[in-house]
Amino acid sequence: MVLVGDRGMLTQTQIDALRDHPGLGWISALRSGAIRGLLEQGHLQLSLFDQQNLAEIRSPEFPGERLMACFNPLLADQRRHKREDLLAATQKDLERIAAEVARRCRRPLTAEQVGAKVGRVIHRHKMAKHFEWTIQAGVFHWARREESIRAETQLDGIYVVRTSEPAEWLSAADAGRGYKGLDRVERAFRCLKGLDLRVRPVYHRTEEHVRAHIFLCMLAYYVEWHLRQAWAELLFEDEQLPSTRAVRDPVAPARASAEAQQKKSARQTPQGLPMHSFGTLLAHLATRTRNTCRLQAEPSGATFTQV
Repeated sequence: MVLVGDRGMLTQTQIDALRDHPGLGWISALRSGAIRGLLEQGHLQLSLFDQQNLAEIRSPEFPGERLMACFNPLLADQRRHKREDLLAATQKDLERIAAEVARRCRRPLTAEQVGAKVGRVIHRHKMAKHFEWTIQAGVFHWARREESIRAETQLDGIYVVRTSEPAEWLSAADAGRGYKGLDRVERAFRCLKGLDLRVRPVYHRTEEHVRAHIFLCMLAYYVEWHLRQAWAELLFEDEQLPSTRAVRDPVAPARASAEAQQKKSARQTPQGLPMHSFGTLLAHLATRTRNTCRLQAEPSGATFTQV
């Protein structure tokens, strides 16, 4: 059995505990600090991604493990744009504080007051590591840490999958696909927490009742999973996904099949039936009833069903 978990679930402590169970393998990923360490030590070279998006590397810092370095240019663009937005938002807050401190000439703000204002905004967008500042009574200056920003930019779009499984059992590509398969777990949790099943709020108080509530929600999700498989033709689902998931590029963003794109554009099946989301199909089927009718004129009281 091979356990797959994200960096917050399969931590180093958990991985060390799994080493005591030879029958259990694992696939996880490195945190950004560890990836930066690989880059600084020369074990990870950015030139590896000139011709490929996945490269297997080794490091003495992770003995007995295989490391698969992956580069996703789309993810790199997303992170770059998000960082610039967060930096701009943080800079706007700091400029506002600087203007307020400069405006208070008659009764200058104390260093404690300025520090309290800065403390309330600097961590709001998680960008404190990219700024430096000077705080005194009636004085506040700040600046970007451009070197820190450049260092983080180097890692945009790069993530490193780690696994205990040897190459003869698990290829580098399959390790990457296995880690990306966590999106199905996330989708299941969205289904449980979201509009489909609404596991919360939990109105029970005793441990036994709470466990029963969660168990029933899991059973409901099991039923929903089978319904989605049976109704795939009527839903905006990519019916080719189960077969393509095992052979598609382990790093590049997944693309919908031609059949799924045709569904979204035509909005009906080849048989002329309307396409649905899972929620709208349930609502449509909820209007269907099966009535049992009895003929009063018949002495035997014959019955029949009518949909």
